[in-house]
Amino acid sequence: MKIAVLGGGNGSFAAAGDFALAGHEVRLWRRDGEAIADLAGNGSAITVKDHAGRHQARLALATTDIAAAIDGAELILCPAPAFAQPDIAARLAPHLKPGQVVFLPPATFGSMIFAEAARRAGTAEGAAFAETGTLPWLARKHGPREVAITVRAKHLPVGTFPATASEWALDVIGRAFPGVVTSCGDALSGALMNAGPIIHPPLIVMNAGPIEHFERWDIHKEGTQPAIRRVTDRLDAERMRVREALGYGAPHFPLADHYAREGAEWMYGRGSHDRLTDSGDWRETLVLTQHRYMREDLLLGLSFLVSVAELAGVETPLARAFLAIGRAICADAGEIRSRTLADLGLGQLDRNALQRLLREGF
Repeated sequence: MKIAVLGGGNGSFAAAGDFALAGHEVRLWRRDGEAIADLAGNGSAITVKDHAGRHQARLALATTDIAAAIDGAELILCPAPAFAQPDIAARLAPHLKPGQVVFLPPATFGSMIFAEAARRAGTAEGAAFAETGTLPWLARKHGPREVAITVRAKHLPVGTFPATASEWALDVIGRAFPGVVTSCGDALSGALMNAGPIIHPPLIVMNAGPIEHFERWDIHKEGTQPAIRRVTDRLDAERMRVREALGYGAPHFPLADHYAREGAEWMYGRGSHDRLTDSGDWRETLVLTQHRYMREDLLLGLSFLVSVAELAGVETPLARAFLAIGRAICADAGEIRSRTLADLGLGQLDRNALQRLLREGF
């Protein structure tokens, strides 16, 4: 199938490389013209490293022209950070065509940003927008044309906007991720599967001292201690209570399963946490105020969770606490952003009106 991948980060390179190796026609778009020229000068090839060795993945196109990248693509995948979504959505929207699926893994309800941009551009009709709970790859770039994939997802619960488009949208996404994709309902359900705002805020806030003291720190290894795990489980319980209050059923993919050695499999399957820490790729220099764990998962992700919890009538004391601490940490670091239902232009809707919009679309 023809797939467009938007962005130039770890997830985008993992996606482009993996899809090309699977035999798909892949076009990669990013805004950085110099990086695209470098990639095109190398024959538009990405080196993918995984447990089986090194593989050369040749792309059909690497371009800064988003219209060319998505022309004829059935699936448009955008794993860019949530704070980059408004700009990318505005660039993409004028060029969308009926039958195309925009897939955001994960998105912090970014599917609605892309859908609203398409609505304003007059291209939303006949398109579908979807998001899931995690990036389908645990991956890190090892250079401008190389990516290392440590783990590939085994379960991707996907929510779709509008929900009436779920059947055909999931079929398209499923052909890119065979045997991995399942429906979890509408786009809000998909957004409430997002693991990032649950796993990362405790790690980055409760490890703030070591992060600022040591030159390099692996918060998933030394930073994942029993006390932090207990807090993560409590924060995750708040997320699951919000899901239940809104009528979304199990499975909720609790993060406890990510660390467990038995029981239900989490999205990455069994043993993924150990493979992540054993790789060494997450021992890195972290700048608290700049890292996407703070900018995306805490500031945007938790403000979104708190906002939806208010609509659902659910108390979220830990989410509110981490959000307040994160804002204090970033107080002198420039603009502090949020992503509430009001920020997304949905604040005037009650629960029934919001879920009707999610089901039926514009």
